[in-house]
Amino acid sequence: MTHPPDTGPAPVLALKGVSKSFGAVRALRDVSLELLPGEVHALAGENGAGKSTLIKTLAGVHRPDAGQVLLDGEPVVFHGPGDARDAGIAVIYQEPTLFPDLSIAENIFMGRQPRRALGRIDHKATRAATAALMRRLGVGLDPDRPARGLSIADQQIVEIAKALSFDARVLIMDEPTAALTGSEVARLFGVVRTLREQGTAVLFISHRLEEIFRICQKVTTLRDGTRIASETLDKMTEDDLVRRMVGRELAELYPERRAQTGDVALGVRRLTREGVFTDVSFEVRRGEIVGLAGLVGAGRTEVARAVFGIDRWDAGEVEVAGRRLPKGAPSAAMAAGLALVPEDRRAQGLVMDLSIERNIGLTGLRTTARAGLMDRGAERSRSLDWAVRLQVKYARIADAVSTLSGGNQQKVVLAKWLATGPKVLIVDEPTRGIDVGTKAEVHRLLAELAADGVAVLMISSDLPEILGMADRVLVMHEGRISAEIPRADATEESVLAAATGRAAA
Repeated sequence: MTHPPDTGPAPVLALKGVSKSFGAVRALRDVSLELLPGEVHALAGENGAGKSTLIKTLAGVHRPDAGQVLLDGEPVVFHGPGDARDAGIAVIYQEPTLFPDLSIAENIFMGRQPRRALGRIDHKATRAATAALMRRLGVGLDPDRPARGLSIADQQIVEIAKALSFDARVLIMDEPTAALTGSEVARLFGVVRTLREQGTAVLFISHRLEEIFRICQKVTTLRDGTRIASETLDKMTEDDLVRRMVGRELAELYPERRAQTGDVALGVRRLTREGVFTDVSFEVRRGEIVGLAGLVGAGRTEVARAVFGIDRWDAGEVEVAGRRLPKGAPSAAMAAGLALVPEDRRAQGLVMDLSIERNIGLTGLRTTARAGLMDRGAERSRSLDWAVRLQVKYARIADAVSTLSGGNQQKVVLAKWLATGPKVLIVDEPTRGIDVGTKAEVHRLLAELAADGVAVLMISSDLPEILGMADRVLVMHEGRISAEIPRADATEESVLAAATGRAAA
């Protein structure tokens, strides 16, 4: 008697030939995907490849124009996110949205708390159920702890616990590690492995290729809305995955360059802000890229904000091309030739409801105005010029900047500031959350700016990026410069030693 071959577990959730368009833009084209129980499946692709649309289709936010969503092999139509949640599908975003003044337990069971007689909330049962979820995840968070003050990592654990409380069988994790430290990533991956062993299907989205190879068993690659391949990772390399994502051999991620440095463009002397950073001094010369490294909370972003004038300092001085800047005056910093690309592009770098052209034009309002009135033609010409130079991908320049992918939004922020012709460019986490192809473009752009004589101060938590791009590395530890390391001597070990206080300046 013969037995049929074992084909393995059936997919919990699948897409079959799904297409989705928004106006003239085809976001997905005949895409198929299968998520199996007990498997972590990566979704890879450049910004604009269709990953967000695919996630929202699985989560019930979008309905496909063609094709099917299959649940346990049967076609299903989600009329909204509630339908998907009820079917056991949960999405964990990189920035959780909890009620800050409620406890962890109240956040998890909001609107579904166990009840006693007469309809009163059973707080003891709520806490017990929360504790059971935390034990299942192998995490020791107190159910009574308020959500306010939780780290992003702990907030994500709460969101995962909430998903499990809905009996989620599919967990979609969208860039979950973007704001986490190395130890927090390790803990999150421990939770993911626990879920996999318990039979949960996990769809994992990340621009960090090393994480995909570390936690996932299979990967589906999208390019321009089309599925390129679905394959196991055990015989692939990062270079193989990059080729599938970008459709070409990727140019060197960190362009070769020889710094031709000139005069001091940015001078910071003994800058101090009480309780935040102390006695910070450094210089950046024309044609030089200086990396500012350190652990989260070391004070790097705070120094950049003070230098640009967003926050006032208590002591010290800042000079741009020999011109001393007043404290707390961003307009004076801009007039002197200083530009700042902030860490949080959506909240601080862009006005999401405005168009692409208006966002690029915001820094040029004085130069494009005539007799106090905006010259819209001049603004559009200026914006189009920079959008073309930075190869921003968009349907119409008049579209809201919120319609762009993360990488293209970052290009718009860069275009906005480069249009001012800066002498000094400060970039804070310039490639966070953008794909490998766009990352290479940003690196090339920074190298070209330095070659043209711009002084670049680059803040990054990505050590390979610091080592690959910086001519010198400044390291901060607990609000102070703990080391200055020449490019030739900079290694991951030497930078980490200084960042953790194990090396003297």
